[in-house]
Amino acid sequence: MLIFRLIPKESDIFILDDILFAPINGLIFVAKKINDVVEKETSDEGTVKERLMALQLRFELDEIDEEEYDRQEDELLKKLGQIRSDKEGR
Repeated sequence: MLIFRLIPKESDIFILDDILFAPINGLIFVAKKINDVVEKETSDEGTVKERLMALQLRFELDEIDEEEYDRQEDELLKKLGQIRSDKEGR
């Protein structure tokens, strides 16, 4: 004989909530991880220096022309200056 409970136990509600909100919690977790990577990428002096070295190598190997090199170098140097000024302001 099967008996149904009309009033669910408190633990049943929490399990149901966990199941229903699992996809949302997973998306929030992934979004936070992406945000952490982006913040590190945009605020780490070492990463910008590595990108500058990679850019110089591409220029020396004739993968990009001087105009493109100058444009990208200016962007990276501005970013590097911004990171340094942000660190000094803290």
